[in-house]
Amino acid sequence: MNYQEMMNYIENISQYGSVPGLDNIRELLARLDNPQNALKFVHIAGTNGKGSTLAYISTVLAHAGYKTGRYISPTISDYRERFQINGRMITKKDVCAYMERIKQAADSMQAEGLMHPTIFEVETALGFLYFKEKQCDIVVLETGLGGTLDATNIITTTLAAVIASISMDHMAFLGDTLDKIAENKVGIIKNNCYVITAKQEAEVMHVIEQKCEAFNCELRVADFTKIEKVKYGINKQCFSYKTWKNIVIHMAGKYQIANCILAIETLEVLAKAGYPVSTKDMLTGLEQTQWHGRFSVIAQKPLFVIDGAHNEDAAKKLAESIQFYFTNKRIIYIMGVLRDKEYVKMIEATHRAAEHIITVTPPHNPRALQAYELAQEVQKYHSCVTVADSLEEAVEISYLLAKKDTVIIAFGSLSYLGALTEIVKNKHKIRRDSHGRSKED
Repeated sequence: MNYQEMMNYIENISQYGSVPGLDNIRELLARLDNPQNALKFVHIAGTNGKGSTLAYISTVLAHAGYKTGRYISPTISDYRERFQINGRMITKKDVCAYMERIKQAADSMQAEGLMHPTIFEVETALGFLYFKEKQCDIVVLETGLGGTLDATNIITTTLAAVIASISMDHMAFLGDTLDKIAENKVGIIKNNCYVITAKQEAEVMHVIEQKCEAFNCELRVADFTKIEKVKYGINKQCFSYKTWKNIVIHMAGKYQIANCILAIETLEVLAKAGYPVSTKDMLTGLEQTQWHGRFSVIAQKPLFVIDGAHNEDAAKKLAESIQFYFTNKRIIYIMGVLRDKEYVKMIEATHRAAEHIITVTPPHNPRALQAYELAQEVQKYHSCVTVADSLEEAVEISYLLAKKDTVIIAFGSLSYLGALTEIVKNKHKIRRDSHGRSKED
C-alpha cells in the first residue's frame, strides 16, 4: 500500500459513517493484539478547548524528555497530523505500513459477517498500534465525539481524565440537556484515575463530582480566580497562576489562558503518577506550544486570523476575543460551516462585530452547508453578505474589501481552514517583488 492507495482506502471507508459504541473497536483491536493495553494515557473530553489543552500537555511532556504520543482529530493541513510523537507526524512509510495491517484485520471482520470498522475506529486503532510499537512513555488523546461510546474510550489504563469546557454540541448524539451531555463526556473517567476539570456550570460539576465519587477518583478543579498579572496579546500572553510565575504562551485568545491552566493542573497530578516535570521544562514547554487553527494569525497587512469556532460556545468565545483584541478595527468574516452544527446560533453570537461577511462551502466534505444557504441565514442578521464560489474567491474578495485597519477572520469548520491557509500564504508569496521582498514591507 503506497500513500495514495492509503488515502484512497481512507476515502472508501468514510462511507461507514460514525457509529457510536465500543464493540467494533474492541474486535478490531483484539485482532491487533490490543496495543492500547501496553500504553498509559491522558484522555481529554469536552466541547471546546480539548485540542489546545492536549497541545500544552503533550508539548511539556515531550520537552521534559518523555516519548509522548499525540492523537488528534480533525486535522488542518496534513492527514498525518493525527498521529504524532514528540510533535512529529508519522512518516508516510509508517502510516501506510500500519494501515495495511489494520486493513487486513478490518477485511477479515467483514468477511466473517461483522460490521466494517468506521474511519475513526480505524484511525484510533492505527494510533494505538503506532504508539505501542514506537514505545511511547505516555499518550495524550482527545475524544472524537462525546466520551462513553467514543472509540478512544476503549482504553483502560488512563492515568488522568481531563474534562475541558462542556457546553451544548452534538445534541443528536449526546443528549439535549447540559447534564446529559456531561454524563456522556465523563464516561472517560476510569477507576482510581486522576480527574482534572475546568470550572463548569453547576449541573455539569454535579455530574463530574458524582462520577469521581463512584469511581474513587481524586478530583482537581482549575481555579481561574488564582490568575494574576495577566498581559494579553495577539502574539504573546503572560500571566501567573498559583505558584507558577511569569508564564508565557504564544497562543492567542483570552480562553487560551484557561486552557493552559487546565494543562498545568493536569501536569501537576501526572507528577504523582510518575511523570514529574521541572519548573524549567514546564515554562519552556508552555511557551513553545503551538496549535494551528485556534485564533491563529496566518498573515499580516491586513491581519488575517483563522479560528476553528464551530459551535455556539466557541463562537461566543471568538466574539469576546474579537472585541478584546480588535477594538475599533474593521472586521471581515469568511465563514464556512457544516450542516449539522448550530450555525444559526454561531451567526447570532458573532455577526455584530463584522462589517462584511463572506460565506463559503467547505470543500470535499459531505456534511458541508452550501455557501448560498449559509448566506440566506446570515442575511437575517446582517445586510452585507457575499457568497463566494470558492475559497480562492473568498480570499480575493476579503483582500479587495480590506483597508489598512481591517482584520480578516475565517472561522467555522476546521475542515476548510488548512486549504484556506495555503491560499493566503501563496497569495503573499505572489505579492513579493523581484527583489524577494514583500511589497507591503
